[in-house]
Amino acid sequence: METGDPRNSVPPGRGTPFFGFVAVVGVLAVLVSAGPLAGLPERLSDMPPAFWTMAALAVACDARPFVPPGRRRTSAVFPSTCFTFAILLGWGLGPAVAVQAVAVAVSGWRLGYALWRTGFNAAQYACALGAAYLVTRLGAGDLFDGGRLHWADVAAVGGAAAAWFTVNYGLVTFAIRLRFGARWWPRVRLGLAYELLSTGSLLLLAPVLVAAARASAALIPLVLVPLFAVYRMARLSAEQEQLAALDPLTGLPNRKALLAEVAEQVHLHAERAARSEPDAHLALLLLDLDRFKHVNDALGHAVGDRLLVEVSARLTDVVDEDHLVARLGGDEFAIVVPRLTGADQARELADRVVAALAEPVPLDGLPLDVGGSIGVAMFPEHGEDFATLMRHADVAMYDAKHRNDTVAVYAAESDHNSAERLGLLADLRRVLDSTPTSPVAAPPGVRGGDGAALATAPGLPAPARADGVARNGGRRGIVARPGQGSGRWRLRRRPARVDLRHDDELINRIVTNADPIRRRAARTVGANASAGAAGDRFPEALAEGPVRNVGGGDDPAGDPGEITMYYQPQIAIATGEVVGVEALLRWRHPRRGMVDPGELIQVAEQSAVMRLLTRRVVDDVTEQLAKWSAAGLTLRAALNVSVRDLHTGEIAEQIADRLARYGVPPDRLQVEITEGALMADPRRVLASISQLHRIGVGIALDDFGTGYSSLQHLRRLPLSEVKVDRSFVLGMAEDPDDAAIVRSMIELAGALGLRVVAEGVEDERTWRLLHAAGCDVAQGWFYARPMPAEELVTWLSRYRPVHPVSAAEAEGPRRPAR
Repeated sequence: METGDPRNSVPPGRGTPFFGFVAVVGVLAVLVSAGPLAGLPERLSDMPPAFWTMAALAVACDARPFVPPGRRRTSAVFPSTCFTFAILLGWGLGPAVAVQAVAVAVSGWRLGYALWRTGFNAAQYACALGAAYLVTRLGAGDLFDGGRLHWADVAAVGGAAAAWFTVNYGLVTFAIRLRFGARWWPRVRLGLAYELLSTGSLLLLAPVLVAAARASAALIPLVLVPLFAVYRMARLSAEQEQLAALDPLTGLPNRKALLAEVAEQVHLHAERAARSEPDAHLALLLLDLDRFKHVNDALGHAVGDRLLVEVSARLTDVVDEDHLVARLGGDEFAIVVPRLTGADQARELADRVVAALAEPVPLDGLPLDVGGSIGVAMFPEHGEDFATLMRHADVAMYDAKHRNDTVAVYAAESDHNSAERLGLLADLRRVLDSTPTSPVAAPPGVRGGDGAALATAPGLPAPARADGVARNGGRRGIVARPGQGSGRWRLRRRPARVDLRHDDELINRIVTNADPIRRRAARTVGANASAGAAGDRFPEALAEGPVRNVGGGDDPAGDPGEITMYYQPQIAIATGEVVGVEALLRWRHPRRGMVDPGELIQVAEQSAVMRLLTRRVVDDVTEQLAKWSAAGLTLRAALNVSVRDLHTGEIAEQIADRLARYGVPPDRLQVEITEGALMADPRRVLASISQLHRIGVGIALDDFGTGYSSLQHLRRLPLSEVKVDRSFVLGMAEDPDDAAIVRSMIELAGALGLRVVAEGVEDERTWRLLHAAGCDVAQGWFYARPMPAEELVTWLSRYRPVHPVSAAEAEGPRRPAR
């Protein structure tokens, strides 16, 4: 921040054009007023008392003009304008220019203006008065000669006032343009309304003053009352504007002032960047206090307010004079740092701020620790306007909080709510809303791969019969609406009959490669079902799986793509038997192709779309299990659920409803949870898990070894399986530490009676090491990649179990001596 009035100086490099313009205006003022001023001495003796009264009041009032307060000061209000314009209307240009020059000299001395500035102000007023005088000459004659004011005279007065304002404000605007370059328009725009109100009021008061002077000079001092009203109006307006830009608690600028500051500084730094200056970077620092809510809750809001005042004082002390510190509300502060060469300087300032806040704040004898997280966004790298810089600084600030750090500079990879991701979220909602699941109950009499009839799990309602009559005696075609009580019903079409004949070549290959008991059981089912079959379309339905084709018409931009489930086989290591699959979500976007699953979950999990997505996954996986079971395939499917699903508590009810609807035994479905989900809200998550366990659904702890308190979870949770994270499995063939960790996990889980599944098995050596360590199940590219349901059926028909050779040769890498 510059010391004194910044308008007393000219920025480097702009002195020549600016002072050249000042000289031109001075010459023009001399040419305009030289003649009238030359004849003024002869007229002074004939001037009436009204003139001398106005002249004295003009000089006296300008000795104390009103200068608006605030960091962004507009032009001062000079009451002499009213008197000099009245003198122009009553006695001509010469007396008006002379009185105005004396008033400008007095006000310039009182305000500490530079000599060149005082001279320029006198010249600009002379030019403005000259333009107004020329307009008055366009009237029928002297404005106030003859005693009666005609409409032409009124128009001439209005035109003269407009000419005065246009010339005066135009000269000032051009001078600002020369002094500040591209920054001139924000300054002019912000001051235009204020100038119109204040200066326009003074100009329009002048004709009234002249009319009063013709009646009696004693009436002229009465104009001080309306002048005082104008003065008060200007002061109140400026104070309200200033208060509107200040935080009432701390006295710091607020969000409105921050927006104006950033907009102006962006304009300035864009100009510097165009000139290739090194200090063309601007930083916006966003600070959020840590644990401030705890202070409010424990000590009350009054202490919290005092803490905010102390924090604002520390921030003001640590920054430089040309920095702006603003309070945005609550415990959020912002700092604008101009003229930087790069992000390193902004980070240095942020570190100083953190250090200043590290010292405890003593309040009522209690030292309060105040910390904060700071996000940094840079112009022009991270944005070129206030909204973008603010959003990116907010992203960086929350990134610092999540990393338990104090300072973070914006990085695109940390921005989980970019416009692109919001568009992706909108497309995801559309693809989920446009493809409602139409569940079809599993037909009665269907037998599983072991030849046994699929019985309904205890405590679950029986599936509907193929003839549309519910087993509870309900009417045909009436089923309970999912998620509602038994008192609400809706009509539904009678489900299509399903052909269970196994005369399709693909299905025959599957049952041929099965064991003899399963083959005989499947043939029995096929023989019993063939008599009443309505067609042979089921093999095609089995091959297609629950794929939903979603179209937006012929317009690719309106097509949200399609969502389907991929399945990766899980193999029992000891026998080579396929014992289950893991269901993995895939989304083929029309423009982005296959969306990364991690990004898909990350986008959905932050919104209510996650519930729709989970409902879709549960429906598709359960339906697919029913189809596989009807075809004689006994597979267990594992699906992942998010933290959001476990918090609501609806996931257990939803899974129970779908299992009953499709007639799938609960032990055919397994839910995978992560330790991070447990730590988010252990009480609610444990309640949801316990409810799933009571239903009969298996619970697996995913990414075992990468979470927080794994041993405690193994002891408390109703788990049936743990999954060793692929980060350990991938390196166990080469890294003795990884191999030791995996063996320890397997031994621990085995001692607790839990099944162990290893993810990321990609080579034979790892497979043999896992067998030697006693791992139960493995999945990975060594066996098969994730694939759609129809490809899985083909893969199963070709799969041959591979048994590991007994394990002495599978010794892992030796741990080097330490």
